[in-house]
Amino acid sequence: MKERIAKILQEYKKRRIIDEKLIPSAVLVPLFYDKGSLHILFTKRSSEVNFHKGQVCFPGGSPEPHDLNLLQTALREAEEEIGLKAKDVEILGELDDNLTLTSGYIISPFVALVSHPYPFKLDRKEVEEIFSVPLLALMGEANFRQDYYPNEDKSGPGYAYEYEGHIIWGATARILKQFIELVRCEVKN
Repeated sequence: MKERIAKILQEYKKRRIIDEKLIPSAVLVPLFYDKGSLHILFTKRSSEVNFHKGQVCFPGGSPEPHDLNLLQTALREAEEEIGLKAKDVEILGELDDNLTLTSGYIISPFVALVSHPYPFKLDRKEVEEIFSVPLLALMGEANFRQDYYPNEDKSGPGYAYEYEGHIIWGATARILKQFIELVRCEVKN
């Protein structure tokens, strides 16, 4: 499966968003195998962060002056937030840029494979918890909801995934939906 995902992402032409009014950012979409099943790792933001308090997301953030590119930003942020070291990450490819409409970010997602189990170390100021969801649980319709808007902002597609009490929505759900659709197309062929 790893090779198929890497091939899909290498052949996919990423859509970039360029808008100087928006803030560039990057996230890592960590995948790992557990008992032969592919899982996706998520974080739940703490109540101490400036934006998106308590929301489910992927590790990531905004570039710092010493970051050479957005991939380096995603890797640095993953290490700061959950203790995932860049040397332990295998980048498989990129997904389309995504917008956070309420906070004004352009998110560049990088899909990565990490080993499992991994000795994660959470920065409790940024991350309340980490959890994973089996990819197969997300590929079916049972955990997917459309027209989900937790507040009055209905400016983007309202997708959500729900799994064991966690609700994944907003830009994270849009990134996840694109990944699932790319993988699903390959699985059907």
